[in-house]
Amino acid sequence: MIDVAKELKVAMQTGKVAVGSKQAMKLAGMGKAKLIIVASNAPQEIKEKISNLAKVSKIPMYIYPGSSWDLGAICGKPFVVAAVSVIDEGDSEILKLVGEGG
Repeated sequence: MIDVAKELKVAMQTGKVAVGSKQAMKLAGMGKAKLIIVASNAPQEIKEKISNLAKVSKIPMYIYPGSSWDLGAICGKPFVVAAVSVIDEGDSEILKLVGEGG
């Protein structure tokens, strides 16, 4: 089982990660992310928008079981984070969440 928090931290340190739902929608629309992680308590409207854009671009989406506060804390942000986009996984194994990479 993959430790999402640990792998996300590794991705942030060694790869390229964009924080925020607006960024996630933008990157999904452009097909630039390898994975989009959405907090379980993100507003339904945001989840649906990101999901629809991700489907079109064939970007896997992972629903993080914790809250947006938890996701923010993992990212080292003192605020809620509804979505995180992994552009480059770096040395992490985060893409194994969705059965890609490694």
